[in-house]
Amino acid sequence: MTNAIKTFALALLFAAPLTATAENQKAKDGNRGNTVEEVLVILSSDSLQTQGMAMVLSNTMAQKGAKVNVLLCDEAGDLALKAYKAEPLAPKNVTPGQMLRGLMKAGGAVNVCALYLPNSEYSKDDLLDGVGVATPPAMAGQMLDRKMRTFTF
Repeated sequence: MTNAIKTFALALLFAAPLTATAENQKAKDGNRGNTVEEVLVILSSDSLQTQGMAMVLSNTMAQKGAKVNVLLCDEAGDLALKAYKAEPLAPKNVTPGQMLRGLMKAGGAVNVCALYLPNSEYSKDDLLDGVGVATPPAMAGQMLDRKMRTFTF
């Protein structure tokens, strides 16, 4: 009986590190199980490729189950315009604006920053249906939320 207890105790000692190693590998692989993250993507770059990459990553996070919130500032706010036009990006031949529309269809929340409309020639009527105008208190709340991951482009 003593040998059986020793064997069981040794098995427990070795099982914990193996479990921890498996969990570490899952985290490295980007597989967080059923954990749903909420993220805030702040996009202010006027670079077409930077805008495109921000949208690719935002859509990919949404596909992985994240709730994606996008704040568009400065020239990136143009992505939310009904009249948005840009050159398509390889390899999928889509524009950042088209990717933004896809993100919205997938449940992503999109806002232009509070300064965008008052400092442009556009009004709320020029924005895509479903795009809001962010308020500083709401955005500050998201940015300060410890559970919200924030990415800037």
